Amino acid sequence: MSSAVETVPRGGIPQARGAISRSVRDSLVVAKRNLVRMLRIPEMIIFGLIQPIMFVVLFSYVFGGSINVGGSTDPALYREFLMAGIFAQTVTFATAGAGAGIADDMHKGLIDRFRSLPMARGAVLTGRTLADLVQTALTMVVLAVVAVLVGWRTHENLGKVVLGFALLLLLGYAFSWIGALIGLSVRTPEAATSGGLIWLFPLTFISNAFVSSENMPTFLRHIAEWNPFSATVQAARELFGNLPEGYPVADAWPMQHPIWASLIWSVLIIVAFRTLAVRKYRSATA
Repeated sequence: MSSAVETVPRGGIPQARGAISRSVRDSLVVAKRNLVRMLRIPEMIIFGLIQPIMFVVLFSYVFGGSINVGGSTDPALYREFLMAGIFAQTVTFATAGAGAGIADDMHKGLIDRFRSLPMARGAVLTGRTLADLVQTALTMVVLAVVAVLVGWRTHENLGKVVLGFALLLLLGYAFSWIGALIGLSVRTPEAATSGGLIWLFPLTFISNAFVSSENMPTFLRHIAEWNPFSATVQAARELFGNLPEGYPVADAWPMQHPIWASLIWSVLIIVAFRTLAVRKYRSATA
């Protein structure tokens, strides 16, 4: 059997399949290495939980009775409206950590050591982003429990709720590739953290995460409606059943079809930034 495979030309299917399987295997090995490292440094997970929990509590109880949602200032209604935005903000803010981790590996020379091994070039970055995805998923579980404790409820079946969380995690995974590119483009982990956050604040706040985009100036409203972050927030609200009755839905295509818009945006971001990050990785370690 092995001799038959060896006679296939270099461009043949068995070799292509072998390359793909090796890349998958190497990526999982790197992901496992990063997950073990996270478990040995539990404060990485603990500190990653503090900020989103603070946002849930502060927005729920400080702003809950002051913001009009669907014609009502009921704090309970705002808490349900808010949570999709907090979930989306949490998965996207993990981008800064992903960039800082890769920049730290570059700074310590670990990337050069990986490069000396017979492994797929993209596996180092893929493994890192997969490990970050697992950490983000764990954060989301804890955050969902806190949200339930402060009054958040879903009003759709389990399948839709799971799909909502899947879209949120897909967005987080897509943004982790932006973080990977930033981490490879700077010299220190501190610069990666700053570079990973500086663009996230306008992205998350010029959106429908915390207030309706209908109340924004015209030019900001158009940005918010076509923001990939807004599309995922809107999709999650629909799938969780957290859109208040009478809530105005914009005429923009992403707001009318948020599930498809969220999926398309996330896939495009993954394809574009994975390509750029792997190319940057090869040039940075050449």
